[in-house]
Amino acid sequence: MTHKLYLGLGSNLGNREANIRRALALIDERLGSVYRVSSLVETEPVDFCSPHRFLNAVCLVHTMMSPEACLRETQKIERDLGRTQKSTLVDGELCHYDRIIDIDLLTYDDLHVTTPELTLPHPRMKERDFVMRPLEEIS
Repeated sequence: MTHKLYLGLGSNLGNREANIRRALALIDERLGSVYRVSSLVETEPVDFCSPHRFLNAVCLVHTMMSPEACLRETQKIERDLGRTQKSTLVDGELCHYDRIIDIDLLTYDDLHVTTPELTLPHPRMKERDFVMRPLEEIS
C-alpha cells in the first residue's frame, strides 16, 4: 500500500538550493516517488541565532515504507549529505545548530504517532509559516 508522506526540508549552510535538490533526489531514490515539491522559501532561523538564512521547502512523497523506516532513512540522508549535529537538549532546552540539510517528517497519511523517536503530525509545524505556506501550496 502506498502512503502519503509530507516532508519539510531546510538548509542554511553552503549552496542551500543544491543541498535541498540533492536531498530530494535521495528521497526519491530511497523512500519513494517525490510527487510534488513546493517553491523555496527563504527565512530567518527559528529558535536560535545565526547569520545564515534558511531555504525551506515541503515535498509530498508516495512511499511504501513505515513512518519509522522513513525517519531512519531521512536521518541517514542528512548524515550522507554532511549533517553532523542534530538538535540537542541543553539544560532542559532544545538547542539548534546551523545545518547543511534538515528533513522533518510532517505528516504520514492521517496517522498519529507519539514515540520517543517520532511524533506525527509534526508537533510544531502549525507554528511555522515556512512549513505551512509551502504545505498549502502543494496539498
